Amino acid sequence: MQPVLSAYFPVLVFLAVAAAIALLMVGGSLLAARQRPYPEKLSAYECGFEPFDDARRRFDVRFYLVAILFIIFDLEVAFLFPWAVSLSRIGLFGFFSMMGFLGVLTVGFIYEWRRGALEWE
Repeated sequence: MQPVLSAYFPVLVFLAVAAAIALLMVGGSLLAARQRPYPEKLSAYECGFEPFDDARRRFDVRFYLVAILFIIFDLEVAFLFPWAVSLSRIGLFGFFSMMGFLGVLTVGFIYEWRRGALEWE
């Protein structure tokens, strides 16, 4: 019987190869590319025009609401795929559990919609 840690040897080899490739790419770009930074090259890029304000200013709360909605519905999709694959094994309990989950998400989405969180002025 092999020791348990020897089963992780391929993972260690993979990590070593990935690190070597990353170091070679960074080193190669430093050697091959011209390194002549100038102020315009080092400035912040903001959609093709000059930055007009401090990046640490307060954002409108709608940006955060949209981000939270994206995370919620992204997680919903992440849960739906394994649920759909294993639906034949989990039966009616799994089906109604997911319907409850989707119902809670739908109520939350309707609430956000009614409150105007998705409206842009």
